[in-house]
Parts: sequence; structure tokens; C-alpha cells
Amino acid sequence: MLPSRLIGAADRIPASLTLLDGPEHGRVALPVRLAWSGPVEFDVSDPRERLTLYCLLLDCGQRDDIVRYVNAELLRRDWPRIRRLTARRLVALWERRLPDLSTA
Repeated sequence: MLPSRLIGAADRIPASLTLLDGPEHGRVALPVRLAWSGPVEFDVSDPRERLTLYCLLLDCGQRDDIVRYVNAELLRRDWPRIRRLTARRLVALWERRLPDLSTA
């Protein structure tokens, strides 16, 4: 049996939205360890590409990746869509750590 991908997920969530320092626009190129299958570059200005990027980072990224690539304001804006596309248990962890997201 494979271990749950949620093991350690709470430790990967930054302590505050203010720590998220990702770009507001432009392209982001992820390292191969994160984007080993599918696209490696994402246009943050494109809502669909950004949604794919953020879901990937929330699911697989380490805290440093999330801080580096996720923009707090864009995450707040996209959170209602991310909630529908991400595992409920992972969403609950994020909203518990960052309660401002649950009001987005």
C-alpha cells in the first residue's frame, strides 16, 4: 500500500499568507521534481495555467516552493476554484492554517 500524499502536508503550508511571495504575472518554470509529467512552465497571468500551477504546488510542493511561486492575492482570488479541484482533506488543512482563505 502506498503512503498517503497528505503525510506532512500540514508542515508544507506557510504560517501566513503574507509569506507567499510568488509573481503576479509572467511565466514560472518549475523544477523537474515538481513538474516531472506534463508542462514545466506556467503563465501566471493566464487563470487556467495559474490554477493548474497552484493545484500542483499545493498538492506536491514543499513550503519553499509554495512561498516562492504562489502569490497571496491570486491564491485568495482563485481559492473558490481551487477548493473544488483539490482533495477536501488538503483544503481543510490549508483553511485551518490560513483561515482567511475560507472567507475567499
